[in-house]
Amino acid sequence: MPALALDLVNRAVSIIVGNSVTAEAAKAATATIPILFVAGNDPVERGLVASLNRPGGNVTGVFHFTNELDPKRLGLLRELIPTASMIAVLLNPKAPNAATQLKGIQEGARAVGQEIRVLDAASESEIDAAFAKLAQERPGSLLVGADPFFNGRRNQIIALAAHYRIPAIYEWREFVEAGGLASYGTSLIDAYRQIGIYAGRILKGEKTADLPVMQSVKFEFVLNLKTAKSLGLTLPPTLLARADEVIE
Repeated sequence: MPALALDLVNRAVSIIVGNSVTAEAAKAATATIPILFVAGNDPVERGLVASLNRPGGNVTGVFHFTNELDPKRLGLLRELIPTASMIAVLLNPKAPNAATQLKGIQEGARAVGQEIRVLDAASESEIDAAFAKLAQERPGSLLVGADPFFNGRRNQIIALAAHYRIPAIYEWREFVEAGGLASYGTSLIDAYRQIGIYAGRILKGEKTADLPVMQSVKFEFVLNLKTAKSLGLTLPPTLLARADEVIE
């Protein structure tokens, strides 16, 4: 990524747009070319900007909460599967913010007296191994932690959840559209639309330093009725009513 960022700088591009990893590499390569990011983790903590309201420098973008919503997903999963005495949590231990993510989920579980079992996976084979453990331990449901690696392996994860017949909740609606049971998170489409608007404003002459980091305000709770039926689940009417979309 640093080499790619440097190549863009040498080409004197007008603007660089990407995720938080892209932005970090680009920021190290240039202090003048405008950089826009779509970040799932706090961009202040990652050192991308000085503050959300006053980013300063040549970097700004959209903060579309990911890990921060894991405790909320845990709560929704408890409502979906109220009989689950233990909930499994799949996490990527190699994620940059893995420790913070784990702490937030553990605190959320303790607050409601929920027993959890954390399983780590940072490769395709480790995902397979984690689900094999689930088959042995038989938790009542599964929370798939927010992580770009899992998003890139969503077909594998959804297929394994179906194979082992475990109800799971995910980060993005794309998981549910592909056959997952439920998701709760911000809208990726809306986040990239917002970043496109910022790109247009910068290309028309506005300064990056004057554009505050936008925070996603569109949250989506999506359910898949077909998947629920295949798992033998009857979804609570209250949750169906609260869902932003129910896929049939």
